[in-house]
Amino acid sequence: MTAMTQTKRINWWRVARWSAAAGLLCVPAIAMRYTSEVDWTASDFVVMGMLFAAILGAYDFLASRAPSVAYRAASVLTTLGLFLLIWINLAVGIIGHEGNPANLMFAGVITILVGGACVGGFKPEGLARTLFAAAAAQLIVGVIALAGDLGIEGRGWPRDVVVLTAFFTGLWVTAGTLFRMSGRDA
Repeated sequence: MTAMTQTKRINWWRVARWSAAAGLLCVPAIAMRYTSEVDWTASDFVVMGMLFAAILGAYDFLASRAPSVAYRAASVLTTLGLFLLIWINLAVGIIGHEGNPANLMFAGVITILVGGACVGGFKPEGLARTLFAAAAAQLIVGVIALAGDLGIEGRGWPRDVVVLTAFFTGLWVTAGTLFRMSGRDA
């Protein structure tokens, strides 16, 4: 056997993704040396490391099942959107500030995404339905926040809620549409 057939092929995109996440995790540590604006604790680094690992692991899992480019693109949008939804809520909050209990409503969107993907067996049709349900839930949370004046104490009220609700709803609908296209192509 040649050395080429004995070695496992390295997925350089995967190495780049995980390396970029590790590099991003170093940014706050470096920033803390130069400014008092960034003040992370050890638990902040642990939580962010776990979030990166969970999101990248989820993407790797979905990408390994990808029957088409549309499925892979939808996987990127879904995992990126999930990361941003969690990160924004942990860092500054979408409704008001990060300590506002109204932000806990987004746990429902996350539950729909994760639970629906599992129940649907990660098949394109099930994932499409899951993403459309998440879009509806995202929209409902935004409407509840606006109608109930939740987060009115926030600096960007109501702009932040409107813009981020539109962004995430559009992201979930786009990913759902791509999963649906992937199901038709398969």
